This record gives sequence, structure tokens and C-alpha cells, in this order.
Amino acid sequence: MNNQKNLILAVVLSLALILGWDLVMTRFFPQPEPAPVVATSAEQLDAPMVETELVRDLDTTLASTDRIGIDAPEVGGSINPVGARVDDIVLKSHRETVDQDSGPIRFFSPLGTPGQHFARFDWVGEGVTVPDAQTVWTVTAGDRLTQETPVSLAWDNGEGQLFGLTFAIDDKYMITTTQTLTNNAAGSVAVRPRGIINRTSLNASQSTWNVHSGPIAAVDQKVNFDWDYDDVNEEGGQVNLPGRPDWVGFTDIYWMSALIPQTGLASQASFSEAGANRYAAVLLYDVVTVPQGQRVSHTTQLFAGAKESAVLDQYEAAGVAKFGLAIDWGWFRWIAWPMWQVLIFLFDLVGNFGLAIICLTIIVRAIMFPIAQKQFASMAAMRAVQPKMKALQERYKDDKPQLQQQMAKLYKDEKINPLAGCLPIFLQIPIFFALYKVLLLAIEMRHEPFYLWIKDLSVPDPAHILNLFGLLPFDPPGFLAIGVMAVILGLTMWLQFKLNPAAIDPVQQQIFMIMPWVLMFVMAPFAAGLLLYWITSNILTLGQQKYLYSRHPQLKAMAEKEAAPAAADKG
Repeated sequence: MNNQKNLILAVVLSLALILGWDLVMTRFFPQPEPAPVVATSAEQLDAPMVETELVRDLDTTLASTDRIGIDAPEVGGSINPVGARVDDIVLKSHRETVDQDSGPIRFFSPLGTPGQHFARFDWVGEGVTVPDAQTVWTVTAGDRLTQETPVSLAWDNGEGQLFGLTFAIDDKYMITTTQTLTNNAAGSVAVRPRGIINRTSLNASQSTWNVHSGPIAAVDQKVNFDWDYDDVNEEGGQVNLPGRPDWVGFTDIYWMSALIPQTGLASQASFSEAGANRYAAVLLYDVVTVPQGQRVSHTTQLFAGAKESAVLDQYEAAGVAKFGLAIDWGWFRWIAWPMWQVLIFLFDLVGNFGLAIICLTIIVRAIMFPIAQKQFASMAAMRAVQPKMKALQERYKDDKPQLQQQMAKLYKDEKINPLAGCLPIFLQIPIFFALYKVLLLAIEMRHEPFYLWIKDLSVPDPAHILNLFGLLPFDPPGFLAIGVMAVILGLTMWLQFKLNPAAIDPVQQQIFMIMPWVLMFVMAPFAAGLLLYWITSNILTLGQQKYLYSRHPQLKAMAEKEAAPAAADKG
């Protein structure tokens, strides 16, 4: 009767785990909703970086013939001469969807459009007229921004000051902007050059407890993940970052826009609320005085693109401090980053990230094989002393402290480490979580297929059983979205438990039989690549168990001997 009660309790707890897990996943890993179209107020706000207009149609806005085209190897788009805004950027190498014929990712969009996200460069000054968000600039050199041809803009304030902007772009995602001021008037002028990134939060990726999305900066050689959009609101709409900024901007899971100041020039960085669901990252240089007949220039870099690990590392090697850490690897960076490098190496060898994950799993299992041997040896030793352990439990069943002492003495006399069997599990946890982070963060995994129906290893298996693999027009809820790979995972784990020595306690046996199917539900919402890793690991474990049973026949014999009474009872 007690065993039946325990079994019922185990089933109830398993169901609670399934339902609770879905709740936790929904709470901490919510799927971003499509960005709604929200009209912004036409009322002007006080902050100088704030710009507001009514929501405009993207295609209509970009149809202006005055725009200056951008055509670089990885970046396309245009620059708006009104305000000299870099407000139209598409990323040529990254698709909107998994379909091969889908268009490129749109990253920057003009002011007033639903997904507005742009950068501009200006000056702050008193006693001098400076260009603002409505200034119409004149093109003085270049008609299209390419890797070979920069573009120069100019504006004369009519008071003796000539302002200039020169844009250059490299073969990746870095735009270099040179701000110049020539003072032809009598007397000196004092100004502060400034760079601004303005974006809406409505189309931002979700920021969770283990993946940061939102305002990001590196200050004094340390990357700051402390702020999200709501935090800026809670601080009254203004967050000033103390220290010397290395770069400042906004990040999503896969994309980032950031301003990088000129080396050696003092500057300050801040985040500001710039209207309803709109925010600004500001890089403001210290005051510079320009005497009569003199010219000064400031160079600021704008990164606007994909957070490709190799590209960020290249920019860091070129002098952008801590740029590689813009990818939020988290606590397990020490293992996630090396694992990612191994995956890239394997991908270069086999040409498919699914095969690379399988190869990585084989490597991990090979490294852990000596530990597995010790685990099985420990299991064999534990089985051998089971009669002695049961005798001690009977003798000292009313004296728990004495029982613990006698058990410890037994382990010492028999040279048994009861925790040895748990070591492989503990070692697998950081590896498993690191791979989870890689699949979640590495843009190189985005839209990477395996074979057959797996078109994207970074998202859950789309072949759900309950909707007949997409034939029925509905999507099952989270914990019921069981895909083919989740079923294979449950089956391989069930076979693995079947091959293990049977637990002495019948309730434990029942729990071990239920657990694979509980994990099938728990793991279903995870990325297909993660399930592929676990399935491969289970298959390798089955082969490993077969081999180690041949090396420890006494363990297999004990398992068969213990299984015989249970089979007889069922008969």
C-alpha cells in the first residue's frame, strides 16, 4: 500500500514538474510578440536627442530620391540627408525567416516608422547655431557609400561655421563617422560633438534572467549588462554611466548597434527615454574650443550589425575594448566560448552544424569515458555490498546517527565512493547548459538546418505529434508541443534506464520508468540542436553501457538476478 501511495505521489510530482516547467519557460523565456504599430505623439520633448513624428509607412519613407545609398559587402541601405541620419540598414547575409528566398534582415528603420532604429551625429553648443534633427545636409563628395568610396556631407550655419560629416564603411558592420567643424568667424566657438542611437523597444528581443537584451555598454574595460528598458524608465528616463566609455548602444540576442568613441578623447555615455517606447544611447564628447580660422575633427565608429563571434573578436583585436563580450555568454563563458570554437571547427570539417553537434557529443563522451568506467566500477562495488547495507539498515533502523557512522565505515572498509556514480551527471550539467547558451546566442546557429524536417537547429522541433506534424491547423500549447525528437529522446532514455541495474526499491524502479517520459515533455520546448546532443549522448551511453557490462560481468549478473523476482511477481 505504501509503495502504491509513493508511486501515485511520484506521478503527481511528475505532472507538477511538467506543468510547472511550462509555466517557468513562459515566464522566463517568453516568445516575443510581433511589434505592434504604435503612433507616437507629435509633441516635442525637451531632451535634445528626442525626435518625434507620426508613424509613417516604411516603403513610402524610403522612396525619397534624395537618399544616399549604402552598398557594402554585408550592409545595404541608405542615409537620410535630413538630419544626416543613418536610418536604413539591411544585413545582406542574414534572412528574415528560414525560407531561402526570404528577404534580408532589416536592422535600421527611419524615424516614425514602426521599427524605428537609427543613428545620427551632431554637436551641442551655446552661442553658436549647430545642425539639428531637421537640418538638410548637402552632399559634397561621393554619391553612394561603399567600402571603396566614402561619402561627405556639409552644412553652413551662415554665421561663419562650416560643419562636415564623412561616412566610411568596412567589409563588415562598422561605419566610421568623422565630424568636422571649421570656424571662419571672428572669435572662438565651443561645442561638444555627440553621437546618438535612437530605437524603439517594441521590436526588441526579450531580456531574460540568462540572456540580456536592451541597453548595453562597456565602461572602463568592463561590459555593463545592468540596464534594461524598464530600468531606464524607473530612473526617471535618464541613466548616466560613470567612467570612461569604451562603447555604448543597444543589443538584441543576435543584433547590436553601438557607438565607439575616438581613442584618447574624453567622453561620457548615457541612456535616455526618448518618448513612448523609445530610447536613446548617447555618446557626448567633452567641450572643444575652436579658434578663429581653425578646424577640429572627431571620429566615432558606429557598429550596426550581427553579433558574429569572429567579427566581434576582430574588432576587439583592432582596439574596441571587450567587444567580444557583447555576446552574453554568462557564468559559463569559460566553457561555452571554447565549446563554440570547437563547434565552428567541426562545422568547417563536416559542413553541417547538426553533424558538428554529433561530433562534439562524441568528443565529450570520449573525454568522459574514463570517468564512466569508474562509475560502473563503483556501481559494481555498491551492488556487491548491498546485503551488508541492508543488514546495517535493519540493525540500526531506530538509530540514524549510528547507522550513518556504520555506513561510512562500510564504504571506507570496502573502498567505495558512493558519489562516484553521480560525477558524470555533475560534469554534464555545465556542458549541457553551455551548449544551450551557444544555441541560444550564436547567430551562426540561426537558421542552420540538420536533415529532413529540421530546418533550424536553434528553435524547437516543428514536427508536433498532436497536430499531425502540421497537417492540422493549430499549434499545441507549450508542454504538449511534443516533437519527433522529444519522443526519440524519451525512448533512448527509457532504453538507457532499462539497461541500468534495476533499483532494489520498487518505487525507485517505477520512478525510473516514468522519468524518461517526464523529460520528454520537459525538453520538448528546447532547441532541436540541444535535443540532438542529448539523443546522441543517450545512444553513445547505451553502447558504452554494453561495453562496460562486458568488462564488469558481475554487475550484469546481479542486475539479471534482481530482475528475475520482479518478473516472476508480475507473472
